[in-house]
Amino acid sequence: MKVIILCGGMGTRLREETEYKPKPMVEIGGKPILWHIMRQYAHFGINEFILALGYKGNYIRDYFINYYRYNSDFTVDLSNNGDIQVHSRPVEEEWKVTLVETGEETMTGYRTKCAGKYITDGNFMLTYGDAVSNVNIEQLLLFHQEQNTIGTVTGVYPPSRFGDLVIDNNFVKSFKEKLKDTQITNPINGGYFVFKKEFLDLIPDGEDIDLEKIPMEILTSRKQLSIYRHEDFWQCMDTYRDYQQLNKSWKENPAWKIWE
Repeated sequence: MKVIILCGGMGTRLREETEYKPKPMVEIGGKPILWHIMRQYAHFGINEFILALGYKGNYIRDYFINYYRYNSDFTVDLSNNGDIQVHSRPVEEEWKVTLVETGEETMTGYRTKCAGKYITDGNFMLTYGDAVSNVNIEQLLLFHQEQNTIGTVTGVYPPSRFGDLVIDNNFVKSFKEKLKDTQITNPINGGYFVFKKEFLDLIPDGEDIDLEKIPMEILTSRKQLSIYRHEDFWQCMDTYRDYQQLNKSWKENPAWKIWE
């Protein structure tokens, strides 16, 4: 199974870090938050990633093209045309990463549509490149299979300032956009989606298509969007305060670090 990770947003509320790099490359404990997200999926045996790039996408391209150099000890032999010998390979060597250009100012629905051309299986996963969680991916996939709906979204319950999902048992009745300074009484959209491949056909063409609007409205109107409730840890990196808190947590006891 493959995972699409949306990596193209500008991260304007985290301008202290995103002025020079895309938000997924902002670091927690010396590693990009994108690495933390991918590491979680890999813990459950999912090693194929499709990154939908946009704002400062070359930063992410450079990171993966030079991945071993950034994450390993190596020797450069200047007497032999700069030959590089890698001494220690990171555990991520089994990852397969596809990088897809989706435009700097396009919306999440269009980014998903662009990345979707590399989906070959009957199901795929999708998430945002700016949040970490200890969601049990294996249980999420089993839930999706049992529900047999076109899509499943992970509903999370953080003290937050976002909009919410209106639910009816295991189905989403309406899919609200993220709002500011809202008191949360229902779970919010935490990403960690699972979709049948046919979902891609429900996304209209157009760079202004938002994943959280037309495509989700189609699913909810057909009662084809299930909700997997996750009441444990989830945290996005939306502001500089979030960035500081996540780095503090990494030093103390990172709840999302479920791998060894």
